[in-house]
Amino acid sequence: MRIEQFPIDVRDCLLPKPQGEMVYRCLGCKTEYGSDRLLDTCPECGNVFLLHDKNTQHINKVSGEKWRRIFDYRKMINNRALKGIFRFYEFVAPIIPMDQIVYLGEGHTPLVEANTRMKDRVGAEFYFKNDGLNPSASFKDRGMACALSYINYLAKKEGMKDVLAICASTGDTSAAAALYGSYLDDFLKAAVLLPKGKVTAQQLSQPLGSGAKVLEIPGVFDDCMKVVEFLSQNYHVALLNSKNSWRILGQETFSYEIAQDFDYEVGDKVVVIPIGNAGNITAVMRGFLKFFNAGVIDRLPKIIGVQSEHANPVYRYYLEPDEDKRNFVPVTVAPSVAQAAMIGNPVSMPRVIELVKEYNGVSKEKRVFVVQVTEQEIMDSMIIANRNGNIACTQGGESLAGLHKAVETGLVRDGEVGVLDSTAHMLKFAVFQEMYFNNSFSPEFNVRPRPELKNAPIQVRPANISKYPEQGKPLIGGDMDVFIRGMAAEIAMILDLKKK
Repeated sequence: MRIEQFPIDVRDCLLPKPQGEMVYRCLGCKTEYGSDRLLDTCPECGNVFLLHDKNTQHINKVSGEKWRRIFDYRKMINNRALKGIFRFYEFVAPIIPMDQIVYLGEGHTPLVEANTRMKDRVGAEFYFKNDGLNPSASFKDRGMACALSYINYLAKKEGMKDVLAICASTGDTSAAAALYGSYLDDFLKAAVLLPKGKVTAQQLSQPLGSGAKVLEIPGVFDDCMKVVEFLSQNYHVALLNSKNSWRILGQETFSYEIAQDFDYEVGDKVVVIPIGNAGNITAVMRGFLKFFNAGVIDRLPKIIGVQSEHANPVYRYYLEPDEDKRNFVPVTVAPSVAQAAMIGNPVSMPRVIELVKEYNGVSKEKRVFVVQVTEQEIMDSMIIANRNGNIACTQGGESLAGLHKAVETGLVRDGEVGVLDSTAHMLKFAVFQEMYFNNSFSPEFNVRPRPELKNAPIQVRPANISKYPEQGKPLIGGDMDVFIRGMAAEIAMILDLKKK
């Protein structure tokens, strides 16, 4: 639709103009810094930031009801910048001019309702939100679209050339960084550090295909992260991991979309998220808080973070019920099928601690929980989900296992509806499905396939057929007739088909 076709009272609000005042606010010493430069951590104390808009007048002067109408009408605008995460422009990064927003098709991923068999199995109504349908096939595109739009804006403003963007990754971050970096190839190059042997072949192919410098180092993700942190502190590079607080802003849109998808009624929803580096659960809490404070939603949903027992520092932290006695201790991770969540020292843990307090405080009750699941439960859940019409990755399996655990332990009540984050496309993790079907997991994974969930191709080669077609050598005449009839008979027997 064209602007002149929209109602007069919202027409002037549909195409936003820069009007915010973004500042970095340190979670440690509370020092604020202007957003006229890219900062990863506080120069004073080294802690992480959250970005805040100090000029909230442009949000507060609009009622929650009107914001809902603005967002709903923006769905119908044929404007490239507003097609993605910046549909919620004022709540994301309202200093970036619309002509400098990078949009590659990210955001607004579908909610897929679980079928009846899945609901009965779990004991609750639920949906998958398929963030694997983003351009690089993971949720990381949300944050990268915001971070790279900001860098694009800053580079244009400051006349910057030859920017090197760098990240550590278990796969998805590198794919997103390389993809969005390649779009800004006129002034930006991307480099990614991966833990050698800890990334699937499909994930490795993505940054290579996008032209990034791919550097494999020994160790696990946490080791890669230490190296890129050192590089960002001592060299002129733009860090694209979730220490970059612009990434968090983009990932907050996951919450905004869920609110819009349910007509802004989310008080009965339970959002289930793999924790990993803790950036996503940070963003989801913060997104819902922003919408609640602006009156866009009138209740906050429950949030359940999920960790594997092979990488569970956040779960262990919240095992202590007394807030004053909690002490965060990083863990040494064991091999996990949920590779993106195989992180023992999440960089966003300070953000999690701060926002859990705020979220539960605003709710006036505990609304954020953390559950732990096994590797076996993760793999079984992924296979079961995908046998019932979904495209869940191993992290999506982790979400499903987490919801099941939450139902069993009473964290999810009757009438509440789950919304599960399937963070990436299952094809990125096809190697784990293959290992499940072939029973080839090494012992440290603690995964054994359930016989009823295994699957393998059936070779069809009937003994009564003597000639078979080959490439470049097709069968003709009676030989082809014998082949068709013999094959059809064999397949009918395998599938137990009945003749008409």
